[in-house]
Amino acid sequence: MQVAYYTVCKRKLWLFSHGISMESENENVKLGKLLHEDSYDRKAKDILIDNRIRVDFIDGGSIHEVKKSSRLEEASENQILYYLYYLSLKGVFVDGELHYPKENRIKKVTLDNHAREKIELILSGIDEILKMPSPPSLDSESRPYCKKCAYYNFCYG
Repeated sequence: MQVAYYTVCKRKLWLFSHGISMESENENVKLGKLLHEDSYDRKAKDILIDNRIRVDFIDGGSIHEVKKSSRLEEASENQILYYLYYLSLKGVFVDGELHYPKENRIKKVTLDNHAREKIELILSGIDEILKMPSPPSLDSESRPYCKKCAYYNFCYG
């Protein structure tokens, strides 16, 4: 989650990581969970690895993530790249797939050297954000996503 939040909104990352969670009551989050539960029902879901990462399902030697839409595709891709990165540190080398059932689309994701460097920079950035004594200010990069965010009332209320 932290990798995805870092990509979309560093303020949300800080709030979530410091125990301020607004996700449970958000309608968009509820819809995403419902879609996840109803999609790919023949697969074992929510596979927890090392109490560190939770993949939606594993099939055919690949890890799979199911998303409501591709609107936050960069964040979703970074999330699955982190999973691939984490597994590679354990000596497991697999690819990933992002599934967008409502769009009837699948995107393949591979951890190459460029992606590995990107994830390492993101992890370093996450560490810097979490060390901050208070949440970062709202930034113009995250504003297009704010209206549907679970933290909207917290930030603007």
